[in-house]
Amino acid sequence: MGLKVVGTGWGRTGTDSMREALTILGFGPCHHMFEINATPDLRAAWRALAMGAKPDWDMLFKGFNACMDWPSVFYWRELIALYPTAKVILTARPVDSWWNSYAQTILLSINSNPDRESLVHTLLAAQEMQGRPDDRDHVMALYEAHVADVMAEVPAERLLVHNLGDGWGPLCAHLGVPVPDQPYPNRNQAGTIQARFGFKPAS
Repeated sequence: MGLKVVGTGWGRTGTDSMREALTILGFGPCHHMFEINATPDLRAAWRALAMGAKPDWDMLFKGFNACMDWPSVFYWRELIALYPTAKVILTARPVDSWWNSYAQTILLSINSNPDRESLVHTLLAAQEMQGRPDDRDHVMALYEAHVADVMAEVPAERLLVHNLGDGWGPLCAHLGVPVPDQPYPNRNQAGTIQARFGFKPAS
């Protein structure tokens, strides 16, 4: 048992669309930040891990066959070692495009969230972004370094780099399943997130 797919792409690279795609292909449920927001016990456990608690991966991923997005992507090295037969998917997009989407969504969440113990502060802003989540050049360099690290450290036969717009073909080939007779999902666009949380787009 354990995860069959480990996502190593940062948020805003099509991770929610990939989550839906994996579910359609039979690799769900897929762990994602949305599941944490909807499950208080799971959220508390991830918060404790971000603050230094010893990880209990079996508990954190109980009932899940795949993971995408933060917070799990922060621990991608541990997860690909822990689940050595899991396929690895790096969702990606050009860095300028990624920053624009991040700034319109995740950064707004960081700057508007008063809960200093939330994962967007303790794990994302403080650790992943090294305390400088609004420093464009710094964060873009971190994004590019992350993509390079995944591509360098994950064996090529285990890794799929899935860029926005790649659709079903490469994904289904990587997972060894047929292409479904329906469009590839297109979820969680920036405007949808802004509407969900009441954010005003940056001018």
